[in-house]
Amino acid sequence: MPKLYTSSIPFKHGMLPVSDGHWLYYEQSGNPNGIPVLFIHGGPGAGLSDDYTRMFDTSMYHIIAYEQRGCGRSTPFASLAHNTTAHLLADITVLREHLQIPKWIIFGGSWGATLGLLAAINEPQTVKGLILRGVFLGRQQDIEWYICPHGGAAQMYPEHYETFVQDIPPLTEASDICDAFFELFNQKNKFYKANALRSWYGWEDRISRIQHPYGDPLYNYNLHQIASLAMLECHYLKHHCFIEENFILENVYKIAHIPGYIVHGRYDMICKIESSYTLQLLWPNSQLTIVPDAGHSTSEPSIAFSLKMATDTMAKLFNN
Repeated sequence: MPKLYTSSIPFKHGMLPVSDGHWLYYEQSGNPNGIPVLFIHGGPGAGLSDDYTRMFDTSMYHIIAYEQRGCGRSTPFASLAHNTTAHLLADITVLREHLQIPKWIIFGGSWGATLGLLAAINEPQTVKGLILRGVFLGRQQDIEWYICPHGGAAQMYPEHYETFVQDIPPLTEASDICDAFFELFNQKNKFYKANALRSWYGWEDRISRIQHPYGDPLYNYNLHQIASLAMLECHYLKHHCFIEENFILENVYKIAHIPGYIVHGRYDMICKIESSYTLQLLWPNSQLTIVPDAGHSTSEPSIAFSLKMATDTMAKLFNN
C-alpha cells in the first residue's frame, strides 16, 4: 500500500481562552499560506494523536488542530462543566475568528465528524469542504449500537462487552449504563475508579480495528489519557450528545452545496456504516468510500490511505 506523508512538526502552537474558564490548546502545521483545514479529533475526549498530519500534503495545506474542552492539553482537564456540543461548536467559531480564517475545510472522524457536520450546518458560509471518517450521527440508535447489550458492537464482540460491563448491574438502556459508569467514575476508591475508566476505554479500543496488536493495549496508555475519553464520552452519551434526534440528517440540506468525502470501514463496530450511507444519500455533493478490510480506526492502513486520497483530491479541487 502507498505510504502516507511524513509527520509534520507544528510551526506554531498556543492556548486560546474561550468561555467559562476553559482554555483550548491549538497548533498549526504545514504551509501557513496553504489551504486552511481544521482537524477535529474524536471521542469526545480523545485529544490529538501524534501522527494526524500524515494524511495531509503539508506543502498544500495549512493544518489547524486543537484539543476540545477537557482533554489533552486543554484546561481544566476532564472538566464536564460548561462542556456541551453547543460549547464545542462555539469554540470552533472562536478559533477560526482568532486565526482570521474566513473559510476552511473541516476534517473529522467519528465524534469529530459529528462536530464537523454540525459546524458546517451551523455556519455553512465558513466551510469550503468536508472530509469525514466513520460518521457518528448522535441518534439514539447510534448510541445503542455502541454501548447497549442489544447493539451491534456487543453482538459482534460479546466477550469484550462482558469485560466492559462486568462491574455494573445488568442494564439495557443506554442512559442507565452511563449512569452506572458515572457512579464508578466518581467514587472515592481510586483503584475501583481506575478500573472503571479502563473498562470504558478498553471497550472502545478493543473493538476499534479488525486486527488488534498483541497484548493488552491499555498498558500502553496512562490513566490521564484514559480518564478524559472515558469521562467525556460517557457524559456526552448520557445526554444524547446534546443533539436533537435526527438533527444532522434533517438539516443536511443546508450543506448540499459543500463538497464532501466520506470514508467508512465496512466492519466499523463503533460507528455503524449505515450512518455514512444514509448521510451520503441525502447529500448529493458527497462521495462515500467504503473500505472493505477495515473497522473504525485511522491506525488501520487502508483507512488512513483512503483519507490521504480524499485530502489529495480536495487539495486539487481548491488549488485550481
